[in-house]
Parts: sequence; structure tokens; C-alpha cells
Amino acid sequence: MGADRTLIEKSAMGIVGLLKRGEVSPLDLIDTLEQRIAEVDPAINALPTLCLDRARDHARRLMERKPEERGMLAGLPVPIKDLVPVAGVRTTFGSPIFADNVPAESESIVRRLEANGGIVYAKSNTPEFGAGGHTFNEVFGTTVNPWNRERSAGGSSGGAAAALATGCAWIAHGSDMAGSLRTPASFCGVVGLRPSPGRVPSGPDSNPYGMLAVEGPMARNVTDAALGLDAMTGRDHSVPIASADSGGMFLEAARSPRKPVRIAFSADLGLTPVDPAVEAAFHDAIGRLEGAGLPMVEACPDFTGAHQAFQVLRAVAFAIATGPLLEAHRDLLKPEIVWNVEKGLALDGRAIIEAERERVRLFQAVCEFLETNDVIVCPGAIVPPFPRGERYVGECNGRKFETYIDWLAITYGFTLVSLPVICIPCGTTVDGLPAGLQIAGRPGGEAELISIARTIEDALGDWRPRDPPEFVVA
Repeated sequence: MGADRTLIEKSAMGIVGLLKRGEVSPLDLIDTLEQRIAEVDPAINALPTLCLDRARDHARRLMERKPEERGMLAGLPVPIKDLVPVAGVRTTFGSPIFADNVPAESESIVRRLEANGGIVYAKSNTPEFGAGGHTFNEVFGTTVNPWNRERSAGGSSGGAAAALATGCAWIAHGSDMAGSLRTPASFCGVVGLRPSPGRVPSGPDSNPYGMLAVEGPMARNVTDAALGLDAMTGRDHSVPIASADSGGMFLEAARSPRKPVRIAFSADLGLTPVDPAVEAAFHDAIGRLEGAGLPMVEACPDFTGAHQAFQVLRAVAFAIATGPLLEAHRDLLKPEIVWNVEKGLALDGRAIIEAERERVRLFQAVCEFLETNDVIVCPGAIVPPFPRGERYVGECNGRKFETYIDWLAITYGFTLVSLPVICIPCGTTVDGLPAGLQIAGRPGGEAELISIARTIEDALGDWRPRDPPEFVVA
């Protein structure tokens, strides 16, 4: 068959169905992606590193098996974020320090995806070491928003989000600490799913006990994201907090949408200013959910103290992961990383103890809140996609921020208390830029969250304009 442009608009589930019926081959998909990337990526810069020969070799090995024996992804190509090593493929972490790095071994999440029938064909762009909500670095440059190429695609999984939105991927790997799956999903009009810590293990890791950073799937709809999550789960003995294999329960949950008893919603979580354009899109979405008969109540847990606790614990995580590079390569690290590492190294024990105590208090308050509310919904980002030339959002609605991550509070509030969260498209601003809706569920409750998210997705209906921009297919 070879390249077939009609395939790029299909869902991941639709493509997997074609693969399992033998109507397309993994090689056909790689040919299709190669053609689409050549058309789109010079303008978007989502997938700066391709490994198509490696992908075709893997596809041929996979095609020696019967379609039903090729795993749940059955030969579906998947891009890997450039923070995760893939054997034999240039992996830079978005940093000049590792500009020529070619690892000999893949991390366990890559091996797991490949064991489940995924084929790695590209690395997606990311900011240096995933730091910040805007995808730019000194190695590959800036990934731009397919809806407006003068705007940011978000970060740090901006390359993955832009690839999905332009038909250069069907599902994608991403990661999230302060919203890195959710902010780009909101900016690009796709889905980003942040699982509970340990649900998607990967190693080896410099901080295997860390609870802030997780890996997870991105896709164009909730069901495809659930498929991606199933393919990423599994035991990993190098990760002490790893959960068990999902057994396919997340896809099953997506196929069984459930109407919640009570949905709490808040435009700001009591944490942050919100741009009026985002707030208008959010309240329009809430109105549509109410019109569909979903039980909505305006309420949220008390997140007082989340800013300080998250800043401290994030700084500790950066000092652990990136601290060793500071002395040897300080001049090659971007200033935001230098600041984050130095903040972590300067902390005393009392500050860390207080941050941990505050996290426990917030977690308990959120758990109590979720006893009577099935989920909490809020905007996926506090601003629409911002100009590509800005490093981060410095102010919103008249309030200036002190650090480069303050504008991400609406996402890192959920990170701090370890909730699984999915961000789905919910509409556009008056300027035609995507707006996302975060849906946060109970700790460890990904299946319930996905089931409710499917209900919300159906209630919102088709959010896309009739004539999307040139490269957008999502």
C-alpha cells in the first residue's frame, strides 16, 4: 500500500483495528508518517530526530508474527519524548551537554511500549531537561503551535502535542511534573493524561522515589489515551513505587463511560489569576456540561500553601536530578535550570520538612473533598498559547509572577497531591486558539477518571472550528 494520507486523520484505535485485520501494515504507517512529517515538520519542529530505518527494521520483525500476536498496539508507531533514552537513537534531553548523545540502551518504558507492539520512529522536542511550559532549546530550537505558528505549543511535551495535532502521530509518549502533559494538550487541542505516581514506571532513574514527575500518554481523544496508558503500564523492578500491569482496564473504562454523581468545578482552584479569554472558554464549557444534564457544582479544595510546598519539593527534585551537571556544565545550562538547582541545594532541612507536612495536609484535604465529588474540573492552562518568543508567562490578568513556573499553578496543584489528571479540549478562545479542560480524579483512580472523562468528552461534543488552520487534523 505505502503512504496513504487518509490514515493520518484516523484515531489510534481505528489504526490498531486496521493493523489487527491486516488491512494496513506497520510499514505502510511508517511510510505515511514519513511523508506527513516532510510536509509539516519544517514549519512546526515537533519531531526533530527521526529513526525511520530503526522503525522499519522493527516493523519487519513484528510482521513475522500473526497480527493477533503483535501486542495491543499491533505495530502502531509512537514518538518518544527527547527526555527518555532510546537505544541507538540520538537523545539530547534538549541540552547542549548531550547534543551528540546516542544511548546504548532504552529506558524501560520504551522497552515496554515495544513489547506491546509500539514502534519508535521519532523523538519529540522538549525544553532543556523538561524545565518550563514552553518547548524551546539550544539544540533544536522552538516547537510552534499548529493553530498559530507565532505561538507556543506549550511544554514540556510540546513536540508530542504538536505532532498529534498535525497528524504526525496517533498516540505519543510524554511526561509531566508541573503540567508538561496538560499545558501542551490545552495549547494544541489534544489530550494529555498525567497518571498517578508509579502507574507508568520507567527506569533507571536518578530519583526512583520521586512523586512529582510521571510519564504518560498523549492522544487526540480519551479512548486513544486510555489505549496508550494500558500500553505503558507494567511492573518495573527498578522503580520501587511501580504499580502492576493494567490488564487492559483503562481501555475498558473508556469504552464504558459513566455519568458522575457530582462534578466540582473551579476557574482558578483558588491558586492563580486566569486570563479572561480562558475563563470565558471555560465557563462556556461548563454551560455545555450543565446543558447535557451533568451534575455541576462550583467548589474546590483549599489549596492554600501549595505554592511554597511545590516550589520547595520541585527544587529538591532538580537538585537531585540535575545538580551533578551544575558544577561541570554551568555555562551550558539555561538560567531557569541553574536557578532551580541552586534553590534546591540551598534549602535547609526545616524548609523541606515543612513542605512535606504541607503536602500531607493538602492531600488529606483533597481526599476528603473527593469523597463527595467524583472529579474536579478546571482550565488546562491559565492563558491561551502565548508568543513563541517569550520564555514563559511573566504575568496574567494584572498579576506579575516571581518565578518561571508560577503561571503553572493550576496544573502543579494537582501534581503536589498525586491526583491522576486528564486534560481534554473543550473549545477555543475568541481568537480561535484551543482551550483545555483538566479533569482530576481520586488518587490511583485512573479507570474511574477515564470513564468520567469519556462522558464529559461526549457531552462537550465537537469543539473544533469548521475550518481549522492549515496543518491541524486533531
